[in-house]
Amino acid sequence: MTETHLPKQDWSTQSRRALSASEVVTQLSQLTGWVLSGDGADVAIEKTFRFANYYETMAFVNGVALVAHTQDHHPDLSVHYNRCMVRFNTHDVHGLSVTDFECARRIEAMLQLA
Repeated sequence: MTETHLPKQDWSTQSRRALSASEVVTQLSQLTGWVLSGDGADVAIEKTFRFANYYETMAFVNGVALVAHTQDHHPDLSVHYNRCMVRFNTHDVHGLSVTDFECARRIEAMLQLA
């Protein structure tokens, strides 16, 4: 396996916690199209992104992979011909953390650059 030169977020130096319900609502209100999914420890934020074809979908997936790598926070992905569902939660806090929302914002910003 080769070493990467991409800077990676080191979450071990930061304390993460599950956000309260009101914090989740506040964070979610700042994102367009993202919704809550699941409950309890399985609660997540998710969004389905739609594209014209498989090539565009896979280009998006590769961009998400870059965001996930640099943030060291990896979403569940459901990839189809012309769409990809992205789902974030923070397993080690058994809920949602600011990390989930930061990664969602970075994905939205990535699409603005395209």
